[in-house]
Amino acid sequence: MTEHQDPIIGGCLCGAVSYEAEPPTLFCAHCHCRWCRRAHGAAFVTWFGVPEERFRLVEGVEDLRWYQSSTRSRRGFCGTCGTTLLFASTSSPGEMHIALATVDTPIDREPALHCFVDQKAPWWHIDDDLPTLPTDSPALAHYRD
Repeated sequence: MTEHQDPIIGGCLCGAVSYEAEPPTLFCAHCHCRWCRRAHGAAFVTWFGVPEERFRLVEGVEDLRWYQSSTRSRRGFCGTCGTTLLFASTSSPGEMHIALATVDTPIDREPALHCFVDQKAPWWHIDDDLPTLPTDSPALAHYRD
């Protein structure tokens, strides 16, 4: 990942849904919560965020589906191939969170931390030096229901 100001471009597996996001990004982090793990079928999901006004769907408005995963949060996915692309929540108003694995271009930062580590998959071992935040961390209070 390199520093740049070019648009961040990405999309789903089948190509039906594509998006652009304008840097700078707000954050980039590995999430280990049980909802992200289940939604993506993975040990964790790496998200980055941008202000909603700097995010736009390029193609696939009619193909993007939203699943209300909690009272405050919803997840956007392709209705054709099922790729989970987006996360939006009243817990982080005005932000669009984008799954880093769906990006085709570099973004302006590296992942900075692991969050919800007390919910991580028991078979996954965090083996880097990034900070780790458990669910009860004050920094994550606004995400708890």
